[in-house]
Amino acid sequence: MLGKMFERQPASGAASVHGSAGGQRIPRHSGGWGTLRKRLSVEPGLRVLDIGSTSPTNINFLTSMGHSVYMADLVEDSASGEWITGTDEEGKPVWDIEGFTRQNLTFSGRTFDLVLLWTALDYLPEALVAPVVKSLYDALVPGGQLLALFHTKLQPEISPHHRFHVTGSDEVELQLAKPAIQQRALTNRNIERLFADWSGLKQFLAKDGVSEAILVR
Repeated sequence: MLGKMFERQPASGAASVHGSAGGQRIPRHSGGWGTLRKRLSVEPGLRVLDIGSTSPTNINFLTSMGHSVYMADLVEDSASGEWITGTDEEGKPVWDIEGFTRQNLTFSGRTFDLVLLWTALDYLPEALVAPVVKSLYDALVPGGQLLALFHTKLQPEISPHHRFHVTGSDEVELQLAKPAIQQRALTNRNIERLFADWSGLKQFLAKDGVSEAILVR
C-alpha cells in the first residue's frame, strides 16, 4: 500500500486530511512516545515515518509542530494476499519479499529521522519481519530513532491489532484497526538479535503486557 508524504505546516495551520477509523480510543502511557515527543518539541523540521493506517490525528499533530510525516500501512498490505507467490514443498507460503519492501519501504531517496513502528512486527508474517527491519534501518539517517512496541506473550485471542494515535502528553491513544492476528511475542533476546546491526537500544518496562523499545540506527 503506497504511502503519502504530508509536509510540515506553519505553526498556525494543520494538514488537511480526511477519513479515519471509527471506534473508541483508549489512552495508554508510553515512555517511548514521551521520549520522542521531547525531541520533536525541540528539533525543527524532522522527517517522521508513521507505520499504520492513515491517522489524521498524527498527521495534524506532527505537521503543526513543523515536521513532515509519511504513512505506510505494512500490516494491512501484508494481509492483502498480493505478495504471496505460491507455496513451498512444505505447503508454506512463498513471499515476494523484494516486491513488498520495494512497494512499502522505498521512499524515492527520502530518509527519516524517526520511525513510529508501534506493534507492527508482532502482526507481520515471519518472512517479512527481518527484511522490514533491514529496510527501516536503510531508511533512517545515522542516529535516527525507531519506536517499537512488543507483546510479551503470544495471545492472539486477546491481542487485537490497534492503531496508535499520538497526543501532546506522554500518552498515546489505542484504537482498533483492521483485524490482524498476532503472530509472535519477541523476548528481549529476540529483539536484540533482530536489531543486532543497530547502534543503540533503550527498553521500557512493560506494565500491560506490552513492552517498548527505542532503537537507534
